[in-house]
Amino acid sequence: MAAALLVWRAGPRGGVLLNKALLARSAIVCSASEQRHPLAYRIHTSPRSLALSGRKQLRTFSSRKGLECIAPFFSTVEETPRQIPTRVKGHIPQWLKGKLLRNGPGKFEFGKDQYNHWFDGAALLHQFTIENGAVVYQSKFLRSDTYIANSQKNRIVASEFGTLAMPDPCKSIFERFMSRFEAMDSTDNCNVNYVVYKGDYYVSTETNFMHKVDVETLESKEKVNWTKYVAVNGATAHPHYDPDGTAYNMGNSYGKHGSNYNIIQVPPQSSPEDTSLQGARILCTIQPKDKMKPSYYHSFAMSKNYVIFIELPLKINLWKLITAKSFGKSFLDGIRWEPQHHTRFHVVNKLTGEVSPIQYRTKPFMSFHQINAFEDQGCIIVDLCCQDSGGLVDIFLLQNLRKAGEAVDQVYNSMERSLPWRFVLPLHVDPSSPVGQNLNPLSYTSARAVKETDRKIWCTYENLNGEDLREAGGVEFPQINYARCNGVKYRFFYGTGFGSMVGDSLVKIDTTTKEMKIWKEKGMYPSEPVFVPDPKATGEDSGVLLSVVITPNQNQSTFLLVLDAEKFTELGRAEVPVQIPYGFHGIFVQR
Repeated sequence: MAAALLVWRAGPRGGVLLNKALLARSAIVCSASEQRHPLAYRIHTSPRSLALSGRKQLRTFSSRKGLECIAPFFSTVEETPRQIPTRVKGHIPQWLKGKLLRNGPGKFEFGKDQYNHWFDGAALLHQFTIENGAVVYQSKFLRSDTYIANSQKNRIVASEFGTLAMPDPCKSIFERFMSRFEAMDSTDNCNVNYVVYKGDYYVSTETNFMHKVDVETLESKEKVNWTKYVAVNGATAHPHYDPDGTAYNMGNSYGKHGSNYNIIQVPPQSSPEDTSLQGARILCTIQPKDKMKPSYYHSFAMSKNYVIFIELPLKINLWKLITAKSFGKSFLDGIRWEPQHHTRFHVVNKLTGEVSPIQYRTKPFMSFHQINAFEDQGCIIVDLCCQDSGGLVDIFLLQNLRKAGEAVDQVYNSMERSLPWRFVLPLHVDPSSPVGQNLNPLSYTSARAVKETDRKIWCTYENLNGEDLREAGGVEFPQINYARCNGVKYRFFYGTGFGSMVGDSLVKIDTTTKEMKIWKEKGMYPSEPVFVPDPKATGEDSGVLLSVVITPNQNQSTFLLVLDAEKFTELGRAEVPVQIPYGFHGIFVQR
């Protein structure tokens, strides 16, 4: 989860241009012993975070009381480098064989220096190996250059999303001052997701670096730099895949004239020796509405024939980011929610790379994760998890996530709910259609696509949920039966219900009936569910969901939950005798 920090550097002809210090992550490190508020606190009480500021009236979205303190989820844990057995209760299907790989932060300080944001922690890689009804677990910290440097110096050397590394205290005052004007390097702390290119597995964040990993040992095999293959300064941690193995991703590029959005295409593996990103290319370049204020994005959508990029009103001010280090400012200080801008959909033909000339616009909203997209009757249907504004990033400061009592209730009640919205994007506009006509021909959705001109459409979403999902706290970390349903018409999706600061339930949504099923256990907090299809079944929801369920209570166990995806009932669980932090994303590697 990240974005981009830029620096000015001299170009090959002496000119000054924006170059690659894409830095996903950046607030000032304060030692634990220092009695002053870190910069994160100033962000926390900035105009962008009025919901958390005691100086102004709170804006609330719920009225929950008595929420449990979940501070242990954001505390440093020890790695488990050797496989350990788990205690299985219930039944794990014999056909379920493979590895659940999970990624997320697991270390939140180095020496006396502490990170300020959930997105900053050092990447801890998890592996649950499942075979013959048994499960073993292991975990390792990613030995990134960032992790090694921080460990050797016993302090935070590399800046992250919410933490700006301070100058070396051993330097002179002048040297420390001058270091603020040095170029800032990208972090390779790849703590967001596992991704696959040409059959190889990588851990990824949103900078220009990934690490190719051995899924058996969890060791890094190679540090990979996107900029050696394509002209981008980073890429998302949420690529999409065609059935033949072709991968698509998005990344920004920066130059003297500002920024561009780029669609990246990585071809499938051509031979066993083809193990690099060689052959990757820029399929399409899209210009931001304001090139010095590109939008932040965490993911994008893809149907069978199109890539859909959602340009959000959460803006990155490049001028502020260029000077962030010299002023001791954070990456978050350069991001601002600007609801005066509409949200825009950009539709790109995957075969030709052409951008549709139609301008699709809608009300301002924020979205981290797309659910699915598909084509029907000359339209693209896009399903997303959405919030009405972009304040959620500020909520995930560690000082908020570690609160207890009424304080955690107050923070949670200031969180906007993430709900599933459906949009319809007509691929063609009949010039004879009157202005104001709804161009959506689909009888199964109430989403509207109203013609403004021959090349402008105003889109209005349909809610895919009932009131029960709102009561469950909304939904995030959405998942589908990807192998079968990605890019095509589907019915079910799964996710975590956010009745707490993190997921406290699992939900299944029927997009046709809007009915919801829920799994919930008091004091337990499930992670993103990963769908694994039953190889002998034919139904869309025939399979299991795997979710790592953790608890802040010492007298209860963390476990891997195996849930029947169709009936949404528990089949079994594998209890793990070690503490696991709340992570982000993962994948299942079948045997």
